[in-house]
Amino acid sequence: MEKYTYTPTGVCAKQIVFELDEEGKIHSLSFTGGCNGNLKAIGRLAEGQSAKNIADILRGNQCGIKGTSCADQLAQAIDQVISER
Repeated sequence: MEKYTYTPTGVCAKQIVFELDEEGKIHSLSFTGGCNGNLKAIGRLAEGQSAKNIADILRGNQCGIKGTSCADQLAQAIDQVISER
């Protein structure tokens, strides 16, 4: 299992941390900052799920007029990790 840390931009969350197992499934997803309840829910929903599928679902989600969201930033983090693997 590999641990990844991502610094999101344009959102309230300051850091995203998650682990990917050898099958590409997400574990131990957590956000620092942001909307605590919503981001904990995303972590619970993503637990054990395919990182690629989670990124596909969350990519492009927007928070207000920001042009991104914490969920979209997670998708970008996953995309970055997958492209580097």
